[in-house]
Amino acid sequence: MRVLLAIDTIGGVWTYGLELTRALARHGIEVVLAGLGNPLNPEQRRAALESSAARVYAFECELEWMEHPWGDVERSGEWLLEVAAETDANLVHLNTFAHGGLPWPVPVVVGAHSDVLTWHEAVRSKPAGAEWDEYREAVSGGLLGADAVVAPTEAMLRDLERNYRFPCERRAIPNARDPKLFVPLEKEPFVFSAGRLWDEAKNIAALDRIAQRLPWPVVLAGPGVPGASRRLGSVSGPQLADLFGRASIFAEPARYEPFGLAALEAGLAGCALVLGDIESLREVWADAAVFVKEDSLERELRRLINDPGLRRDLGARARRRALEYTPERMGAEYAGLYEQLLSEDPADLHAIKQVA
Repeated sequence: MRVLLAIDTIGGVWTYGLELTRALARHGIEVVLAGLGNPLNPEQRRAALESSAARVYAFECELEWMEHPWGDVERSGEWLLEVAAETDANLVHLNTFAHGGLPWPVPVVVGAHSDVLTWHEAVRSKPAGAEWDEYREAVSGGLLGADAVVAPTEAMLRDLERNYRFPCERRAIPNARDPKLFVPLEKEPFVFSAGRLWDEAKNIAALDRIAQRLPWPVVLAGPGVPGASRRLGSVSGPQLADLFGRASIFAEPARYEPFGLAALEAGLAGCALVLGDIESLREVWADAAVFVKEDSLERELRRLINDPGLRRDLGARARRRALEYTPERMGAEYAGLYEQLLSEDPADLHAIKQVA
């Protein structure tokens, strides 16, 4: 089986794609990796070439959630169709929505990692405005073109179902990280967070507002804007793993987070987790994290800073929970879905789409 796996090069979806590529190789599934978005930086290029991908392609373009992207969305779609034909892909796994509506001659899986409409509801507490109507239409068409829709949590699937119709197979398959990459080190007295710090959904502003009042420094890694916390900017993979390993507490008071790869990496590294009190994060972490609203963030961080025993207990619980989200589990679930779709009669898949 050969799968065309299309992923954007910005943020956690890129990491997810490489992890999935390696996991699928253990099931004898050959992956053609197609990156969309920013040009690959040297670290990304090296990681892609060192992965088990049979071939690696990249296309610089605007993505569907950006401002005025539709010319690029059309061009990148044409490019993906060409790559699929050139590589004789048996199945296409997209991690953008709009491209699901293209005339694919093979089964199509659409991965739902984030969505502007559900982002607006969670972060801005109101529906997205009319300026997102073209996006809404493109996503609707892409979902209707899918043979299966996959999200990393049941919560994300439910969010999608509130805004769109897609009468096809749907599954929640959790993301994963290789536990060998993130191990607990000797813990040091600082609070850590990482990721797309500019994204309002991460709510890093809430950390900044209290940073100077905490007894420990707040350290942030990732692209973002200046603030009261100590910002390291973008760091390499090994540097990030070291920071996770040394951090005593990982904090992400998110208002919207369909899964949270940074929290998973922190959990593997044995950090005590302080996370936004939202449905998806409770689904992922259950009793292995402290869940906060903005008005309880400072209080809970102080409680952990002042209680070493509680920090150690929470860190141990987080690591046990994180170890459940293995690449082996993720790969097996995707492989099973791919095999199911390839075994179905194409006429039956077409009939399901026509229901819409």
